[in-house]
Amino acid sequence: MDFFLCTILSLLLLSCGLTEAYDPLDPIANITITWDVQKWTDDGYTAAVTMYNFQQYRHFQSPGWQMGWTWAKKEVIWGMVGAQTTEQGDCSRFKRDSPHCCKKIPTVVDLLPGTPYNQQTANCCKGGVLSSWAQDPVNAVSSFQITVGQSGTTNRTVRLPRNVTLKAPGPGYTCGPAKIVKPSRFFTPDKRRVTQALMTWIITCTYSQFLAQKTPTCCVSMSAFYNKTVVPCQKCACGCQKNLAQTGGCVNEDDPHLVQVVPVTGKNEYVPPLVRCTRHMCPIRIHWHIKLNYREYWRVKITITNFNYAMNYSQWNIVLQHPNFENLTQLFSFNYNSLSPYGVANDTALLWGVKFYNDLLQTSGPNGNVQSELLFQKDFSSFTFHQGWAFPRRVYFNGDNCVMPPPDEYPRLPNVSSRITISLVTIMMTFFTALVFLLLQA
Repeated sequence: MDFFLCTILSLLLLSCGLTEAYDPLDPIANITITWDVQKWTDDGYTAAVTMYNFQQYRHFQSPGWQMGWTWAKKEVIWGMVGAQTTEQGDCSRFKRDSPHCCKKIPTVVDLLPGTPYNQQTANCCKGGVLSSWAQDPVNAVSSFQITVGQSGTTNRTVRLPRNVTLKAPGPGYTCGPAKIVKPSRFFTPDKRRVTQALMTWIITCTYSQFLAQKTPTCCVSMSAFYNKTVVPCQKCACGCQKNLAQTGGCVNEDDPHLVQVVPVTGKNEYVPPLVRCTRHMCPIRIHWHIKLNYREYWRVKITITNFNYAMNYSQWNIVLQHPNFENLTQLFSFNYNSLSPYGVANDTALLWGVKFYNDLLQTSGPNGNVQSELLFQKDFSSFTFHQGWAFPRRVYFNGDNCVMPPPDEYPRLPNVSSRITISLVTIMMTFFTALVFLLLQA
């Protein structure tokens, strides 16, 4: 018993330090960055750097990822293929050939699509955009080649980069120290020969919604066919209009100067939300509407609305948790992938737009929404409209947890007993009215 209590206490203490980066619907989510030294040079090495997005539903949208680090010594970057640094830095000490970058803390970005082939490498040149692992694992990988100088030229003398940072495109990621691991192995195109890196180290980065922004980024509203009440997003769910410094400000929908206040920035700059003035002040609202009830099925309509004037959401996705997803029968105009984070219950679904149809959620306005309908088969052992069972347990947008209404505000079924009481009162009043009329006639 004492051992059991000690174990539980240890896990709780450990979780206190990891709670900010832990996602219960994607418990092993991370970004893994691998450096594979391919060859030694006269004053350093050439390495292939590969970034794997092992997050099930959090992707990197435009303007894409930015990676930085601090060199351990006086290293310089002689050249890069498939990526570039944002600044060259001071390379005046080099009299002949000028390095690609001489900064102590370089910042690296992906090249854009359409880059000449002689500047490309495999899995590069996507503008820093990476899909989530569950949506498209082929496009969840990015890589580039880097030639480092004034560095060690052996496994013993080379020094690993420090203080690695990652933005995708905004803040929220924390990276651990580089760790030397067993060298990577590579197959030749014909699969008949295996080559090996001279040296390999990896860096693991995790995401925290609390580090990414001070306030939530989305909220959930609800309605149902059996109740006229529409439960809106909570007031001040993502901030309040009075506290503009915290929310980043808002713009009225009918503002005649709306075009002038929307920021125009460069392709590699992160744009903070500029939202429409609402009671909830969220960039994104997700509405769950219970639309129809059939004998053996029930139908839900989902609408995602963009209130952000400063951003189109490309390759957006939502994650919904509900016990009836195990019996999802049909889905309209969205893609679907089942997520089972613990391999037990199939109660979590990943939904995203159809390419070239609705995979781009446009900025706030008439076209700033996408919608779909879901048809569920009833499991009569658990199905009910009572006590909010038909509404989702959790909702995520682009990997961020959305603010849900309080359970006691969910649309409720009409109270049958109150209907009966009202009906009896109506009957009694009608009876007494008729009786009084007859007495007066007599």
